[in-house]
Amino acid sequence: MSNIRDPQDCTTMAEVRAGVDDVDRRIVALIARRFGYMDAAARIKPDRTAVRDEWRKADVKAKVDAAAAGAGIDRALLSRLYEDLIETSIAHELDVYDRTRS
Repeated sequence: MSNIRDPQDCTTMAEVRAGVDDVDRRIVALIARRFGYMDAAARIKPDRTAVRDEWRKADVKAKVDAAAAGAGIDRALLSRLYEDLIETSIAHELDVYDRTRS
């Protein structure tokens, strides 16, 4: 059983920090999985020009916006975070595409 408290149950900064550290570990694991999908996309896409897909970028951002609204999270904050995540993902995918096709 985890000793990580829910945010509303924290009474000390040690509990808050333990919770943040736990969330960060989970986020890193999820980002690693997301980048695994970027590796797969680089392998599957037929050519380098297919890596940047503005329609898909807008679709992802719209879905994140809806999820943020549903979760009661600042939508502008998530939009900025995802803009960086998506652009970093595209750069990674281009790098993988170039390394595996040269």
